[in-house]
Formats: sequence, structure tokens, C-alpha cells
Amino acid sequence: MKDRKQEGLKVLGNDTEYLPQYTPEVLETFENMHQENDYWVRFNCPEFTTLCPITGQPDFAEIRISYIPDKRMVESKSLKLYLFSFRNHGGFHEDCVNTIMKDLIRLMDPRYIEVKGIFMPRGGISIWPYANYGKPGTKYEEMAKKRMMQQEV
Repeated sequence: MKDRKQEGLKVLGNDTEYLPQYTPEVLETFENMHQENDYWVRFNCPEFTTLCPITGQPDFAEIRISYIPDKRMVESKSLKLYLFSFRNHGGFHEDCVNTIMKDLIRLMDPRYIEVKGIFMPRGGISIWPYANYGKPGTKYEEMAKKRMMQQEV
């Protein structure tokens, strides 16, 4: 019997199907049970892979996602499947980080979110893109501006 917090979740508790292409539709949310609190949720994906859109060579990274939820939260297994869907996707590092952030904003409308990619060196250079967002018209918008200016990528 599913409890009310799991209603509508399709991925959690079922067999895992890894999709071979970028698939934001796999992302799922559930209700934030502590909407009255500000608190951080952080996901680390140390085995993120994507393909260079020019050469087709694999790029490897650690993706760090941190957010302050509002009404909805991302379900972790669906997030894992979503991040895995980049495996055969051709995207520059900066594009991947911004795409992940924008997909999660559309999905759950968080108070605040930041996404950092720590890509492994290829050709003797590594790239560490960072993107963030604070809900417009709130203290989180100001927080995003401050964190961006203080960011050490």
C-alpha cells in the first residue's frame, strides 16, 4: 500500500529502465512536508557522463545540485535516471549545467537552486561551470546574486 506522499510516483519502487537519450520527462516530484522551513537539499552525482557535441568523446564529471525547496521536491531515483539520460547526449559542459538547473526549476519551482559541474580534464584542461537561481521577488533572488558574485568555481 502506497502512502499519500508517494502518490503519483512512477519510478520509485519499480524496476529501473535506463533511457538512451536525454529525457527530462522522467523527473518526478513529491510534496515538501516542511514548507514552513528553509533547508538545503544536496545531491552529488560523481559519475555523470555526457558526450562532446563536436567530437563525440565522453566527458566525465561530478554534478552537485543544491536547493532550498518550496512546495515540491525532486524524487531522487527519477533524478538519477534523468542525469543518466545525458550519457548519450551531446552537450557542452556549460550547457549541461544550465539545462539541469532549468529543468529542475520548471519541475519544482524551488526557492533557490544551484548546480555545479566539476568536469574531469580532457586535453589538459578542466571546466567547472556553475549556475544558480533565486525565486524572483524574494530574498532568494538576492541570495542568488550574492552567491554568484562570491562563487569560487
